[in-house]
Amino acid sequence: MNTIHDHIPKIEKASKKEINDFQSRELQKLMTYLSKNSKYYRTVFAREGINYQDIKTADDLHKIPVTTKDDLQNHNHDFQCVADREIIDYVTTSGTMGEPVTFAMTDNDLERLAYNEYISFGCAHTSPDDIYQLMLTLDKRFLAGIAYYMGLRKLGAGIVRVGPGSPELQFDSIKRFNPTALVSVPSFLPRLLDYAEEKGIDLSKTSIKKAVCIGEPIRNIDFSLNTLGKRIIDRWDIELYSTYASTEMGTAFTECKMGQGGHHHPELIIVEFLDENNQPVKNGEAGEVCITTLGVEAMPLLRFKTGDICHHYDEACECGRNTIRLGPVIGRRQQMIKFKGTSLYPPAFYEVLNDIEDVKNYIVELRTNTLGTDEVSVVVGSMRRDEKFIKLLKDAFRVKLRVAPEIVFENPKVLQARLFENDSRKPIVFRDLR
Repeated sequence: MNTIHDHIPKIEKASKKEINDFQSRELQKLMTYLSKNSKYYRTVFAREGINYQDIKTADDLHKIPVTTKDDLQNHNHDFQCVADREIIDYVTTSGTMGEPVTFAMTDNDLERLAYNEYISFGCAHTSPDDIYQLMLTLDKRFLAGIAYYMGLRKLGAGIVRVGPGSPELQFDSIKRFNPTALVSVPSFLPRLLDYAEEKGIDLSKTSIKKAVCIGEPIRNIDFSLNTLGKRIIDRWDIELYSTYASTEMGTAFTECKMGQGGHHHPELIIVEFLDENNQPVKNGEAGEVCITTLGVEAMPLLRFKTGDICHHYDEACECGRNTIRLGPVIGRRQQMIKFKGTSLYPPAFYEVLNDIEDVKNYIVELRTNTLGTDEVSVVVGSMRRDEKFIKLLKDAFRVKLRVAPEIVFENPKVLQARLFENDSRKPIVFRDLR
């Protein structure tokens, strides 16, 4: 079998010096491009007294202010570096003030996106013999769906475009087309497994061999499967591959068979890991992922802070790649919760809830109480409401987090609709109402 795994891009197997030299050359091209074409960055350079020619390596990036989601929202069109007639596709991503942020892409940007997923699916050991069932939307101005589609098409794999939800339709497609792999939000897979159990479907006789999991972590910091990952594997003997990406970076970090973090593609992106003062974190410390895109025409970004907190690892991987590996997202910088003297991120609550069998779904809500401090309530989708179950939930939170939030119950079907309110493209399990 001829796999993309056998054809790792040369730059990803190069030495650290070769990778750094390559990125320095690409960064210099980017600085020249921004100085000529980006109204936003020309304004930043003038305001800060920055000579773009002085930025020669990644080590020089600290001289430039970071770009935030607020900047992207407040000056959205100023980031565009090409004429409107050159834009082929428009997508949107969430903004910090509720309004979506527009992201424009040229034909070359779409080709870059396809290449990104081509090599990312290679990390997940994909070949042209695979058939992927896409359990996510390709409409609603959603970038990820079209990215996966284009990457698989470039790779030559088969594609079944089913979309999200509807376990009945998912299994109908599995029966009809015999896909070998899925792309899905991992929290949907237990619903699929419940449906299979209800209908007497023998999962061992299906064609599915693996799933590329998007939008949610399936691993702990030590790369062991987290509760959600274990719930899937315990009931379905398939391989799971974790991936991390965002609209703004137009690049994915997908793990290989080693399962030791998502691989960085240095030909597409420069990555920094920053503390809350925008300084590089020390080795072994978690930091906010900050990216500089390479090869983007319409809306390149320079030192864009994603808001995601991750660990990173510099050691070469056994798969042959010599690039940075990204650990699972611990949380988002602005979503840190100070609850009863304990600092937490929302995924800590998810991990507890995913481990309790009678919890079918949930929403974690954060508010400010009358004392001006954070207050957490968890809306639990479950048909159980008895005192024993409430105690089980509270005790689980106290054991793992040392604090117990308020518990509110809801019918799982009603809560499922709330998870996708306002035609959301993915389940919104965290609501910050502060």
